[in-house]
Amino acid sequence: MYLGMFLLRKLAIALATMLVVSFLIFLALEVNVEDVAVKVLGQYSTVEQRAAWLAQNGYNDPFALRYIRWLGHFVAGDWGMSTFFRAPVVEIVMPRLAASAILAGGALLVIVVFGLGLGVLAGMRPGSLLDRVISVFSVVTTSIPDFASAVFLSGIFVFWLGLLPGASTMISGLSLAELILPVSVLGLYSMGYLARVTRASMVDVMNTHYIRTARLKGAGMGRIVLRHALRNALITPVTVIMLQLPWLLSGVIVVEVFYAYKGFGTLLYDAALNQDIYLIEACAMISVLVVVLSQILSDLIYGWLNPRIALVGAKA
Repeated sequence: MYLGMFLLRKLAIALATMLVVSFLIFLALEVNVEDVAVKVLGQYSTVEQRAAWLAQNGYNDPFALRYIRWLGHFVAGDWGMSTFFRAPVVEIVMPRLAASAILAGGALLVIVVFGLGLGVLAGMRPGSLLDRVISVFSVVTTSIPDFASAVFLSGIFVFWLGLLPGASTMISGLSLAELILPVSVLGLYSMGYLARVTRASMVDVMNTHYIRTARLKGAGMGRIVLRHALRNALITPVTVIMLQLPWLLSGVIVVEVFYAYKGFGTLLYDAALNQDIYLIEACAMISVLVVVLSQILSDLIYGWLNPRIALVGAKA
């Protein structure tokens, strides 16, 4: 019962958030109908052509009515026609979103496996040589921005060693070799940050009384970590991992453009560059949806790791 109320409240907040953001997006892009006509018809269109197009598409109606109509069409799956690609927006967005999901999924796998693994190893024996090496590595990786990592890794593995392709166009289909560099660039920064957070959380847990009690009883380090420490130590890192989902969706723009990867990031880049208003609106709404869903998923996992917090949140 409590879980159901918790989910209903979270979904209501999510819907309200998306509604507010959708209004702001529509306000920013379509408040000036003359600009909309110019972006759709082109700057060389005549005044008569723009006036006829505005009348034909209902842009002479009040702003509130136009927003409600646009929102209804968007919910129904009618996202308009792309002025740059000359195709329905929904047919363009979905394949690109799937391509970015592959890239972001690979990066998230690298972030979770190596970030958590390195953080746990460092936190098990704070102050040791291994802890210091991992800490230095984490600081270095989190200090280098995406575009610098892309240039650095490409210089080594493409131009110097010649082991990997310099572009990830996927012309011949899915290629693991073309995914290695973009996935590595996306994973390096967040992996180091997650390792630092996990290490700090692990150190705190290892200093608790029940861990000291387990040590006094003669339990091995592996048993202590897996059976007692790990679940409590994961509470903060899981929140960080969930926050990486919207970051990956926006962070892929730089990486996808650099490696010519045909994903959601390059699509949003092309839409903004060519003032494709309907495509920008669709991409913005999808980004908001990803952020909202990641927050709900984060709350559910957080509650699973710490049932007391979930129960208090559900009763509130």
